[in-house]
Amino acid sequence: MFKFFESLSKPFPEGEPGRPPSGLYAFCRYYTRGFELPLILMAVLAALVAMLEVTLFGFMGQLVDWLVTKNPETLWQEESGTLITMGVVVVFGIPTLILLHSLLVHQTLLGNYPMAIRWSAHRYLLKQSISFFQNDFAGRIATKVMQTSLAVRETVMKLLDVMVYIIVYFSSMLFLIGSADSRLIIPMMFWFIAYVVIQALLVPKLKEISKKQADARSVMTGRVVDSYTNISTVKLFAHTEQEADYAEDSMVGFLKTVYHQMRLVTKISFLVQLNNYLLAFSIAAVSIWLWSNNAISIGAIAVAISLSLRLNGMSQWIMWEISALFENIGTVADGMNTLSRTIEVSDGEAAKPLEVSEGRIDFDGVSFHYGKESGVIEQMDMVIKPGEKIGLVGRSGAGKSTMVNLLMRFHDVERGSIRIDGQNIREVTQDSLRAHIGMVTQDTSLLHRSIRENILYGRPDATGADLEQAIAQAQARDFIENLTDPSGNSGLDAQVGERGVKLSGG
Repeated sequence: MFKFFESLSKPFPEGEPGRPPSGLYAFCRYYTRGFELPLILMAVLAALVAMLEVTLFGFMGQLVDWLVTKNPETLWQEESGTLITMGVVVVFGIPTLILLHSLLVHQTLLGNYPMAIRWSAHRYLLKQSISFFQNDFAGRIATKVMQTSLAVRETVMKLLDVMVYIIVYFSSMLFLIGSADSRLIIPMMFWFIAYVVIQALLVPKLKEISKKQADARSVMTGRVVDSYTNISTVKLFAHTEQEADYAEDSMVGFLKTVYHQMRLVTKISFLVQLNNYLLAFSIAAVSIWLWSNNAISIGAIAVAISLSLRLNGMSQWIMWEISALFENIGTVADGMNTLSRTIEVSDGEAAKPLEVSEGRIDFDGVSFHYGKESGVIEQMDMVIKPGEKIGLVGRSGAGKSTMVNLLMRFHDVERGSIRIDGQNIREVTQDSLRAHIGMVTQDTSLLHRSIRENILYGRPDATGADLEQAIAQAQARDFIENLTDPSGNSGLDAQVGERGVKLSGG
Protein backbone atom coordinates (compact mmCIF):
# COMPACT_ATOMS: atom_id res chain seq x y z
CA MET A 1 0.00 0.00 0.00
CA PHE A 2 2.78 2.42 0.91
CA LYS A 3 4.68 1.68 -2.31
CA PHE A 4 1.53 2.27 -4.35
CA PHE A 5 1.06 5.78 -2.97
CA GLU A 6 4.80 6.48 -3.21
CA SER A 7 4.66 5.61 -6.90
CA LEU A 8 1.79 8.00 -7.68
CA SER A 9 4.25 10.82 -8.32
CA LYS A 10 7.71 11.02 -9.87
CA PRO A 11 10.51 12.50 -7.75
CA PHE A 12 12.77 12.77 -10.83
CA PRO A 13 10.66 14.17 -13.70
CA GLU A 14 11.83 13.51 -17.23
CA GLY A 15 12.39 16.13 -19.88
CA GLU A 16 14.74 19.08 -20.05
CA PRO A 17 13.98 21.70 -17.39
CA GLY A 18 13.34 25.18 -18.71
CA ARG A 19 13.60 28.58 -17.07
CA PRO A 20 10.99 28.86 -14.28
CA PRO A 21 8.59 31.84 -14.52
CA SER A 22 9.30 34.77 -12.22
CA GLY A 23 5.76 35.33 -10.86
CA LEU A 24 4.87 33.68 -7.54
CA TYR A 25 1.82 31.77 -8.82
CA ALA A 26 3.48 30.86 -12.13
CA PHE A 27 6.66 29.77 -10.34
CA CYS A 28 4.77 27.45 -7.96
CA ARG A 29 2.55 26.21 -10.79
CA TYR A 30 5.62 25.39 -12.91
CA TYR A 31 7.13 23.20 -10.20
CA THR A 32 3.76 21.54 -9.44
CA ARG A 33 3.52 19.86 -12.84
CA GLY A 34 2.88 16.15 -12.40
CA PHE A 35 1.51 16.58 -8.87
CA GLU A 36 -1.88 18.11 -9.73
CA LEU A 37 -3.98 14.98 -9.13
CA PRO A 38 -2.56 14.07 -5.69
CA LEU A 39 -2.90 17.69 -4.58
CA ILE A 40 -6.54 17.90 -5.71
CA LEU A 41 -7.37 14.59 -4.00
CA MET A 42 -5.68 15.84 -0.83
CA ALA A 43 -7.81 19.01 -0.88
CA VAL A 44 -11.04 17.03 -1.43
CA LEU A 45 -10.24 14.66 1.45
CA ALA A 46 -9.39 17.60 3.73
CA ALA A 47 -12.77 19.18 2.92
CA LEU A 48 -14.65 15.92 3.61
CA VAL A 49 -12.88 15.42 6.95
CA ALA A 50 -13.71 19.00 7.96
CA MET A 51 -17.41 18.59 7.14
CA LEU A 52 -17.69 15.27 8.97
CA GLU A 53 -15.94 16.63 12.06
CA VAL A 54 -18.42 19.51 12.28
CA THR A 55 -21.26 17.06 11.68
CA LEU A 56 -20.12 15.18 14.79
CA PHE A 57 -20.68 18.31 16.88
CA GLY A 58 -24.21 18.52 15.49
CA PHE A 59 -24.81 14.89 16.35
CA MET A 60 -23.57 15.42 19.90
CA GLY A 61 -26.01 18.32 20.33
CA GLN A 62 -28.81 16.14 19.00
CA LEU A 63 -27.79 13.38 21.39
CA VAL A 64 -27.95 15.81 24.33
CA ASP A 65 -31.50 16.78 23.33
CA TRP A 66 -32.48 13.09 23.11
CA LEU A 67 -31.11 12.38 26.54
CA VAL A 68 -33.13 15.27 27.94
CA THR A 69 -36.43 14.70 26.12
CA LYS A 70 -36.70 11.01 25.19
CA ASN A 71 -37.54 7.93 27.22
CA PRO A 72 -34.39 5.82 27.80
CA GLU A 73 -36.41 2.65 27.18
CA THR A 74 -37.48 3.70 23.68
CA LEU A 75 -34.45 5.74 22.59
CA TRP A 76 -32.79 2.91 20.72
CA GLN A 77 -35.97 1.87 18.93
CA GLU A 78 -36.73 5.42 17.80
CA GLU A 79 -33.23 6.55 16.82
CA SER A 80 -31.34 3.33 16.07
CA GLY A 81 -30.82 4.27 12.40
CA THR A 82 -29.19 7.60 13.24
CA LEU A 83 -27.08 6.08 16.02
CA ILE A 84 -25.80 3.29 13.76
CA THR A 85 -25.06 5.72 10.93
CA MET A 86 -23.07 8.03 13.17
CA GLY A 87 -21.28 5.05 14.69
CA VAL A 88 -20.18 3.89 11.24
CA VAL A 89 -19.06 7.43 10.36
CA VAL A 90 -17.04 7.75 13.59
CA VAL A 91 -15.50 4.27 13.59
CA PHE A 92 -14.97 3.69 9.86
CA GLY A 93 -15.75 6.75 7.74
CA ILE A 94 -13.58 9.46 9.26
CA PRO A 95 -10.61 7.13 10.02
CA THR A 96 -10.66 5.88 6.41
CA LEU A 97 -10.62 9.42 5.03
CA ILE A 98 -7.84 10.39 7.44
CA LEU A 99 -5.82 7.33 6.37
CA LEU A 100 -6.17 8.16 2.67
CA HIS A 101 -5.32 11.79 3.37
CA SER A 102 -2.27 10.78 5.39
CA LEU A 103 -1.07 8.39 2.67
CA LEU A 104 -1.33 11.10 0.02
CA VAL A 105 0.43 13.67 2.19
CA HIS A 106 3.20 11.55 3.67
CA GLN A 107 3.81 8.94 0.95
CA THR A 108 2.95 10.78 -2.26
CA LEU A 109 3.75 14.43 -1.61
CA LEU A 110 6.04 15.27 1.31
CA GLY A 111 9.04 13.43 -0.10
CA ASN A 112 8.52 13.32 -3.86
CA TYR A 113 7.21 16.86 -4.35
CA PRO A 114 10.25 18.81 -3.05
CA MET A 115 12.64 16.25 -4.55
CA ALA A 116 11.15 16.88 -7.99
CA ILE A 117 11.67 20.61 -7.46
CA ARG A 118 15.28 20.11 -6.31
CA TRP A 119 15.97 17.83 -9.28
CA SER A 120 14.56 20.26 -11.85
CA ALA A 121 16.17 23.32 -10.24
CA HIS A 122 19.55 21.60 -9.94
CA ARG A 123 19.52 20.48 -13.56
CA TYR A 124 18.60 23.99 -14.69
CA LEU A 125 21.34 25.61 -12.60
CA LEU A 126 23.93 23.19 -14.00
CA LYS A 127 23.29 24.88 -17.36
CA GLN A 128 24.05 28.32 -15.95
CA SER A 129 27.14 30.11 -17.17
CA ILE A 130 30.37 30.25 -15.19
CA SER A 131 29.75 33.89 -14.25
CA PHE A 132 26.55 32.91 -12.43
CA PHE A 133 28.57 30.79 -9.99
CA GLN A 134 31.49 33.20 -9.85
CA ASN A 135 29.23 36.03 -8.69
CA ASP A 136 27.69 34.17 -5.76
CA PHE A 137 28.59 31.78 -2.94
CA ALA A 138 28.24 28.10 -3.88
CA GLY A 139 26.78 27.45 -0.42
CA ARG A 140 24.26 30.26 -0.87
CA ILE A 141 23.10 28.90 -4.23
CA ALA A 142 22.75 25.39 -2.78
CA THR A 143 20.81 26.79 0.19
CA LYS A 144 18.43 28.58 -2.18
CA VAL A 145 17.72 25.30 -4.00
CA MET A 146 17.06 23.39 -0.77
CA GLN A 147 15.05 26.16 0.93
CA THR A 148 12.95 27.01 -2.10
CA SER A 149 11.99 23.41 -2.84
CA LEU A 150 10.61 23.00 0.68
CA ALA A 151 8.99 26.45 0.63
CA VAL A 152 7.13 25.74 -2.63
CA ARG A 153 5.86 22.46 -1.18
CA GLU A 154 4.71 24.12 2.04
CA THR A 155 3.08 27.04 0.23
CA VAL A 156 1.07 24.89 -2.17
CA MET A 157 0.14 22.23 0.39
CA LYS A 158 -0.92 24.75 3.02
CA LEU A 159 -3.16 26.50 0.52
CA LEU A 160 -4.74 23.29 -0.81
CA ASP A 161 -4.79 21.30 2.43
CA VAL A 162 -4.80 23.52 5.50
CA MET A 163 -6.64 26.51 4.03
CA VAL A 164 -9.28 24.32 2.37
CA TYR A 165 -9.80 22.51 5.68
CA ILE A 166 -10.14 25.83 7.54
CA ILE A 167 -12.57 27.38 5.04
CA VAL A 168 -14.80 24.30 4.86
CA TYR A 169 -14.67 23.82 8.64
CA PHE A 170 -15.67 27.42 9.37
CA SER A 171 -18.41 27.43 6.71
CA SER A 172 -19.86 24.18 8.07
CA MET A 173 -19.66 25.60 11.58
CA LEU A 174 -21.65 28.71 10.60
CA PHE A 175 -24.25 26.58 8.86
CA LEU A 176 -24.65 24.27 11.87
CA ILE A 177 -24.92 27.09 14.41
CA GLY A 178 -27.20 29.11 12.14
CA SER A 179 -29.56 26.14 11.76
CA ALA A 180 -30.16 26.29 15.54
CA ASP A 181 -30.71 30.07 15.59
CA SER A 182 -29.35 32.60 13.12
CA ARG A 183 -28.64 35.05 15.97
CA LEU A 184 -25.84 32.77 17.17
CA ILE A 185 -23.98 33.62 13.98
CA ILE A 186 -23.57 37.27 15.05
CA PRO A 187 -20.77 36.63 17.64
CA MET A 188 -19.08 34.30 15.15
CA MET A 189 -19.08 36.96 12.44
CA PHE A 190 -17.69 39.60 14.80
CA TRP A 191 -14.96 37.15 15.79
CA PHE A 192 -14.22 36.39 12.15
CA ILE A 193 -14.01 40.07 11.17
CA ALA A 194 -11.68 40.84 14.09
CA TYR A 195 -9.55 37.79 13.26
CA VAL A 196 -9.25 38.80 9.60
CA VAL A 197 -8.32 42.38 10.56
CA ILE A 198 -5.59 41.11 12.91
CA GLN A 199 -4.17 38.83 10.24
CA ALA A 200 -4.50 41.45 7.48
CA LEU A 201 -2.68 44.13 9.47
CA LEU A 202 0.13 42.07 10.95
CA VAL A 203 0.66 38.81 9.07
CA PRO A 204 1.59 40.34 5.66
CA LYS A 205 4.48 42.07 7.41
CA LEU A 206 5.83 38.58 8.08
CA LYS A 207 6.13 38.04 4.33
CA GLU A 208 8.60 40.88 3.92
CA ILE A 209 10.61 40.08 7.03
CA SER A 210 10.63 36.38 6.05
CA LYS A 211 12.06 37.27 2.65
CA LYS A 212 14.79 39.31 4.33
CA GLN A 213 15.39 36.50 6.81
CA ALA A 214 15.74 33.89 4.05
CA ASP A 215 18.29 36.08 2.28
CA ALA A 216 20.14 36.77 5.54
CA ARG A 217 20.20 33.03 6.28
CA SER A 218 21.65 32.32 2.84
CA VAL A 219 24.34 34.98 3.31
CA MET A 220 25.19 33.59 6.74
CA THR A 221 25.40 30.04 5.41
CA GLY A 222 27.42 31.17 2.39
CA ARG A 223 30.00 32.94 4.54
CA VAL A 224 30.43 29.96 6.85
CA VAL A 225 30.70 27.56 3.90
CA ASP A 226 33.19 29.90 2.21
CA SER A 227 35.44 29.81 5.29
CA TYR A 228 35.22 26.02 5.55
CA THR A 229 35.81 25.56 1.81
CA ASN A 230 38.96 27.68 1.91
CA ILE A 231 40.12 26.58 5.37
CA SER A 232 43.70 26.08 4.13
CA THR A 233 43.93 29.74 3.16
CA VAL A 234 42.37 30.79 6.47
CA LYS A 235 44.93 28.75 8.41
CA LEU A 236 47.83 29.82 6.19
CA PHE A 237 47.25 33.52 6.85
CA ALA A 238 46.23 33.02 10.51
CA HIS A 239 42.89 34.70 9.82
CA THR A 240 40.78 32.68 12.25
CA GLU A 241 39.61 35.77 14.14
CA GLN A 242 38.94 37.70 10.95
CA GLU A 243 36.81 34.86 9.60
CA ALA A 244 34.93 34.67 12.90
CA ASP A 245 34.21 38.41 12.69
CA TYR A 246 33.20 38.00 9.04
CA ALA A 247 30.70 35.29 9.98
CA GLU A 248 29.51 37.17 13.09
CA ASP A 249 28.56 40.17 10.98
CA SER A 250 26.17 38.01 8.93
CA MET A 251 24.87 36.25 12.05
CA VAL A 252 24.04 39.59 13.69
CA GLY A 253 22.19 40.62 10.55
CA PHE A 254 20.25 37.35 10.56
CA LEU A 255 19.42 37.69 14.27
CA LYS A 256 17.94 41.15 13.70
CA THR A 257 15.43 39.65 11.28
CA VAL A 258 14.57 36.97 13.86
CA TYR A 259 13.91 39.59 16.57
CA HIS A 260 11.69 41.56 14.22
CA GLN A 261 9.77 38.44 13.26
CA MET A 262 9.24 37.29 16.85
CA ARG A 263 7.92 40.72 17.90
CA LEU A 264 5.26 40.45 15.22
CA VAL A 265 4.39 36.91 16.31
CA THR A 266 3.94 38.01 19.94
CA LYS A 267 1.54 40.80 18.93
CA ILE A 268 -0.50 38.46 16.76
CA SER A 269 -0.63 35.73 19.42
CA PHE A 270 -1.93 38.08 22.13
CA LEU A 271 -4.59 39.69 19.94
CA VAL A 272 -5.82 36.33 18.65
CA GLN A 273 -6.18 34.92 22.17
CA LEU A 274 -8.05 38.03 23.33
CA ASN A 275 -10.41 37.70 20.38
CA ASN A 276 -10.98 34.01 21.19
CA TYR A 277 -12.01 34.62 24.79
CA LEU A 278 -14.36 37.40 23.71
CA LEU A 279 -15.98 34.89 21.32
CA ALA A 280 -16.42 32.25 24.05
CA PHE A 281 -17.97 34.82 26.38
CA SER A 282 -20.34 36.26 23.77
CA ILE A 283 -21.44 32.83 22.49
CA ALA A 284 -22.24 31.69 26.03
CA ALA A 285 -24.11 34.93 26.81
CA VAL A 286 -26.21 34.85 23.62
CA SER A 287 -26.94 31.12 24.07
CA ILE A 288 -28.19 31.59 27.63
CA TRP A 289 -30.33 34.55 26.54
CA LEU A 290 -31.87 32.55 23.67
CA TRP A 291 -32.47 29.53 25.92
CA SER A 292 -34.17 31.74 28.54
CA ASN A 293 -36.55 32.86 25.80
CA ASN A 294 -37.18 29.23 24.68
CA ALA A 295 -35.54 29.96 21.32
CA ILE A 296 -32.98 27.12 21.37
CA SER A 297 -32.53 23.77 23.07
CA ILE A 298 -29.90 22.67 25.55
CA GLY A 299 -28.32 20.59 22.79
CA ALA A 300 -27.93 23.69 20.60
CA ILE A 301 -26.22 25.48 23.49
CA ALA A 302 -23.85 22.53 23.88
CA VAL A 303 -23.02 22.64 20.16
CA ALA A 304 -22.47 26.41 20.09
CA ILE A 305 -20.21 26.51 23.15
CA SER A 306 -18.31 23.37 22.06
CA LEU A 307 -17.64 24.83 18.62
CA SER A 308 -16.51 28.16 20.11
CA LEU A 309 -14.04 26.32 22.34
CA ARG A 310 -12.92 24.24 19.36
CA LEU A 311 -12.42 27.46 17.42
CA ASN A 312 -10.39 28.82 20.33
CA GLY A 313 -7.92 25.97 19.93
CA MET A 314 -7.96 26.09 16.13
CA SER A 315 -7.30 29.83 15.95
CA GLN A 316 -3.79 29.41 17.36
CA TRP A 317 -3.11 26.65 14.86
CA ILE A 318 -4.57 28.78 12.06
CA MET A 319 -2.41 31.73 13.12
CA TRP A 320 0.78 29.68 12.94
CA GLU A 321 -0.25 28.11 9.65
CA ILE A 322 -0.91 31.53 8.11
CA SER A 323 2.36 32.83 9.53
CA ALA A 324 4.19 29.81 8.12
CA LEU A 325 2.41 30.32 4.80
CA PHE A 326 3.64 33.90 4.50
CA GLU A 327 7.10 32.86 5.66
CA ASN A 328 7.25 30.24 2.93
CA ILE A 329 5.89 32.68 0.36
CA GLY A 330 8.72 35.02 1.32
CA THR A 331 11.24 32.21 0.92
CA VAL A 332 9.83 31.30 -2.49
CA ALA A 333 9.94 34.94 -3.62
CA ASP A 334 13.56 35.16 -2.49
CA GLY A 335 14.48 31.88 -4.19
CA MET A 336 12.94 32.98 -7.49
CA ASN A 337 15.63 35.63 -7.83
CA THR A 338 18.22 32.86 -8.10
CA LEU A 339 16.34 29.96 -9.69
CA SER A 340 14.55 32.01 -12.37
CA ARG A 341 17.61 33.82 -13.65
CA THR A 342 18.11 33.65 -17.40
CA ILE A 343 21.00 31.50 -18.62
CA GLU A 344 23.58 33.80 -20.20
CA VAL A 345 25.30 31.18 -22.35
CA SER A 346 22.89 28.68 -23.88
CA ASP A 347 22.68 26.38 -26.87
CA GLY A 348 20.69 27.65 -29.83
CA GLU A 349 17.66 25.71 -31.00
CA ALA A 350 19.55 24.60 -34.12
CA ALA A 351 22.79 23.78 -32.28
CA LYS A 352 24.52 20.63 -33.54
CA PRO A 353 27.30 18.48 -32.07
CA LEU A 354 30.79 19.69 -32.93
CA GLU A 355 32.56 17.60 -35.57
CA VAL A 356 36.35 17.82 -35.43
CA SER A 357 38.28 16.62 -38.48
CA GLU A 358 41.62 18.49 -38.20
CA GLY A 359 41.48 20.74 -35.15
CA ARG A 360 42.03 24.19 -36.70
CA ILE A 361 41.00 27.07 -34.41
CA ASP A 362 40.28 30.57 -35.76
CA PHE A 363 39.76 33.71 -33.67
CA ASP A 364 38.23 36.26 -36.08
CA GLY A 365 37.95 39.85 -34.84
CA VAL A 366 37.16 38.70 -31.31
CA SER A 367 36.33 41.38 -28.74
CA PHE A 368 35.36 40.75 -25.14
CA HIS A 369 35.12 43.29 -22.30
CA TYR A 370 33.19 41.46 -19.53
CA GLY A 371 30.20 43.71 -20.22
CA LYS A 372 32.20 46.96 -20.17
CA GLU A 373 32.78 49.36 -23.05
CA SER A 374 36.40 48.38 -23.61
CA GLY A 375 39.34 46.42 -22.23
CA VAL A 376 40.65 42.83 -21.99
CA ILE A 377 40.40 41.64 -25.63
CA GLU A 378 39.84 43.94 -28.61
CA GLN A 379 39.60 42.90 -32.28
CA MET A 380 41.88 39.89 -31.88
CA ASP A 381 42.72 37.65 -34.84
CA MET A 382 44.59 34.38 -34.36
CA VAL A 383 44.89 31.04 -36.10
CA ILE A 384 45.98 27.84 -34.37
CA LYS A 385 46.79 25.26 -37.02
CA PRO A 386 46.09 21.55 -36.56
CA GLY A 387 48.77 19.98 -34.35
CA GLU A 388 50.40 23.33 -33.64
CA LYS A 389 51.65 24.09 -30.14
CA ILE A 390 51.57 27.71 -29.02
CA GLY A 391 52.24 29.63 -25.84
CA LEU A 392 50.49 32.81 -24.73
CA VAL A 393 52.68 35.24 -22.81
CA GLY A 394 51.45 38.40 -21.14
CA ARG A 395 51.10 40.28 -17.91
CA SER A 396 48.45 39.39 -15.36
CA GLY A 397 45.04 40.49 -16.59
CA ALA A 398 46.11 40.67 -20.24
CA GLY A 399 43.41 38.15 -21.22
CA LYS A 400 45.25 34.83 -21.49
CA SER A 401 42.77 32.92 -19.33
CA THR A 402 39.92 34.86 -20.91
CA MET A 403 40.92 33.57 -24.35
CA VAL A 404 40.80 30.00 -23.09
CA ASN A 405 37.44 30.63 -21.40
CA LEU A 406 36.05 32.07 -24.63
CA LEU A 407 37.29 29.03 -26.55
CA MET A 408 35.54 26.78 -24.02
CA ARG A 409 32.51 29.08 -24.40
CA PHE A 410 32.27 29.82 -20.70
CA HIS A 411 31.40 33.29 -22.03
CA ASP A 412 30.12 34.40 -25.42
CA VAL A 413 32.27 36.77 -27.44
CA GLU A 414 30.84 40.29 -27.69
CA ARG A 415 32.06 40.76 -31.27
CA GLY A 416 33.65 38.49 -33.83
CA SER A 417 33.64 34.71 -33.80
CA ILE A 418 35.61 31.63 -32.81
CA ARG A 419 35.55 28.67 -35.19
CA ILE A 420 36.83 25.13 -34.97
CA ASP A 421 37.27 23.51 -38.37
CA GLY A 422 35.01 26.21 -39.79
CA GLN A 423 32.23 25.69 -37.25
CA ASN A 424 31.22 28.68 -35.14
CA ILE A 425 31.31 27.49 -31.53
CA ARG A 426 28.08 29.43 -30.84
CA GLU A 427 26.31 27.14 -33.31
CA VAL A 428 27.36 23.84 -31.70
CA THR A 429 26.30 22.32 -28.39
CA GLN A 430 28.38 23.30 -25.38
CA ASP A 431 28.77 19.70 -24.20
CA SER A 432 30.14 18.52 -27.55
CA LEU A 433 32.52 21.51 -27.70
CA ARG A 434 33.99 20.88 -24.27
CA ALA A 435 34.12 17.13 -24.82
CA HIS A 436 36.57 17.73 -27.69
CA ILE A 437 38.90 19.98 -25.69
CA GLY A 438 41.25 18.68 -23.02
CA MET A 439 42.16 21.24 -20.41
CA VAL A 440 44.53 21.27 -17.44
CA THR A 441 43.47 24.12 -15.20
CA GLN A 442 45.42 26.21 -12.72
CA ASP A 443 43.00 25.05 -10.03
CA THR A 444 43.86 21.58 -8.69
CA SER A 445 40.56 21.12 -6.84
CA LEU A 446 38.79 17.79 -7.22
CA LEU A 447 35.26 16.59 -6.58
CA HIS A 448 34.58 15.26 -3.09
CA ARG A 449 34.26 11.71 -4.43
CA SER A 450 36.46 8.66 -4.79
CA ILE A 451 39.80 8.59 -6.62
CA ARG A 452 38.22 6.32 -9.24
CA GLU A 453 35.31 8.69 -9.91
CA ASN A 454 37.65 11.68 -10.27
CA ILE A 455 39.94 9.89 -12.73
CA LEU A 456 36.99 8.68 -14.82
CA TYR A 457 35.18 12.04 -14.73
CA GLY A 458 36.48 13.02 -18.16
CA ARG A 459 35.63 9.61 -19.68
CA PRO A 460 32.84 7.88 -17.73
CA ASP A 461 32.73 5.12 -20.37
CA ALA A 462 36.43 4.21 -19.96
CA THR A 463 37.22 0.56 -19.25
CA GLY A 464 39.15 -0.81 -16.31
CA ALA A 465 42.17 -1.20 -18.58
CA ASP A 466 41.91 2.46 -19.61
CA LEU A 467 41.83 3.42 -15.95
CA GLU A 468 44.94 1.40 -15.15
CA GLN A 469 46.76 2.82 -18.17
CA ALA A 470 46.00 6.40 -17.06
CA ILE A 471 47.28 5.65 -13.55
CA ALA A 472 50.47 4.13 -14.95
CA GLN A 473 51.10 7.08 -17.28
CA ALA A 474 50.72 9.47 -14.35
CA GLN A 475 53.05 7.28 -12.26
CA ALA A 476 50.45 7.41 -9.49
CA ARG A 477 50.00 3.70 -8.71
CA ASP A 478 52.05 3.63 -5.48
CA PHE A 479 50.60 6.93 -4.36
CA ILE A 480 47.00 5.75 -4.86
CA GLU A 481 47.54 2.36 -3.23
CA ASN A 482 48.66 4.07 -0.01
CA LEU A 483 45.60 6.34 0.22
CA THR A 484 42.99 5.82 2.95
CA ASP A 485 40.11 7.93 4.26
CA PRO A 486 38.42 8.19 7.70
CA SER A 487 35.63 5.83 6.58
CA GLY A 488 38.08 2.97 5.94
CA ASN A 489 38.08 3.22 2.14
CA SER A 490 41.45 2.81 0.46
CA GLY A 491 43.09 2.99 -2.95
CA LEU A 492 40.77 3.93 -5.76
CA ASP A 493 37.79 3.94 -3.39
CA ALA A 494 39.31 6.52 -1.02
CA GLN A 495 37.46 9.83 -0.84
CA VAL A 496 39.70 12.75 -1.78
CA GLY A 497 38.06 15.31 0.53
CA GLU A 498 36.29 18.47 -0.51
CA ARG A 499 38.12 20.12 -3.46
CA GLY A 500 40.81 17.42 -3.10
CA VAL A 501 42.32 18.92 0.05
CA LYS A 502 43.62 15.52 1.22
CA LEU A 503 45.88 15.17 -1.81
CA SER A 504 49.15 16.80 -2.77
CA GLY A 505 48.80 19.64 -5.24
CA GLY A 506 51.35 17.95 -7.47
